[in-house]
Amino acid sequence: MLGGQKVHARLFYEFDLEMHIPSDHLLRGIDRFLDLSDLHEEVHDFYSHTGRPSLDPELIIRMLVIGYVMGLRSERRFCQEVHLNLAYRWFCRLGLEDKVPDHSNFSKLRHGKFRESDIFRVVFERVVAQCIAHGLVGGQGFAVDASLISADVQKQSSGRQAKWDASTIDPTDAPRAVREYLDTLDAEAFGVATPVKPKLTAHADPASQWTAACKGPAFFAYSNNYLIDTDHGIIMDVEATRSVRQAEVGSTLIMLDRTSKRFDIRPDWLVADTAYGSEESLVEIVLKRKILPFIPAIDKGERTDGTLSRSDFTRDEENDRYICP
Repeated sequence: MLGGQKVHARLFYEFDLEMHIPSDHLLRGIDRFLDLSDLHEEVHDFYSHTGRPSLDPELIIRMLVIGYVMGLRSERRFCQEVHLNLAYRWFCRLGLEDKVPDHSNFSKLRHGKFRESDIFRVVFERVVAQCIAHGLVGGQGFAVDASLISADVQKQSSGRQAKWDASTIDPTDAPRAVREYLDTLDAEAFGVATPVKPKLTAHADPASQWTAACKGPAFFAYSNNYLIDTDHGIIMDVEATRSVRQAEVGSTLIMLDRTSKRFDIRPDWLVADTAYGSEESLVEIVLKRKILPFIPAIDKGERTDGTLSRSDFTRDEENDRYICP
């Protein structure tokens, strides 16, 4: 006999959300170690003592964790997913009747209170401290590298670098993206002090870098630099920069110094690719920080500018000299 589903007037008479989340669910493992107990104290001074109560900052952080872990890049999308998914609601401490925050709140908080309070780094360093406490960080060897993060701008909305003269821009009248660009002009670690001039500058996000580092069509991007402990692949520190080699090298020194100051961990050796093998970089790493480098040196012995290459000189072993051609 053909059956049909009956629609009840009330869908739930009694429902325990805890009972419906599998014990081996990924979010249960994360929740076990994600300590946000002091979060309100960290951001308390960035909220006014008057007005309507704000969204719980712990709820916002938990939703952002879900977006990162589950690969949901759209804020609108992960708000929808939290609304529908029982495990996501459980992780965010939301009941079935609780309303999920609107996606627009995340953009406001990213560029407002959360940015001013640096709460993301506070949460990140707490997780790293737990990894250290559980013996997952050896501290003897680190590796460093950068990943390209595509900026949300198009080539069509960009202009030549020559048209961007910072001295003619009034920071008080400039939009937020331009103000952030002006702020980076004094930040050598962010890579703005490099002599490399980008071909194009994005109007909506001028701090992003026009790059063809992926050996394909060029695009606007940032670099996300990671300092990783090699024992268990634990990320010790992260630093965002423009996508130029000088900025990535500068961020390595910042991350090494910050890890030393924050966790009192100084590696014995460092692994990196050739991009970090410049003379300036190796001097900072070897001579000033006393770290053994496993980094291929940048070799410019073979010249292409018409001058003599290293291979053009002949070694005279008997007289301990090189003979110029």
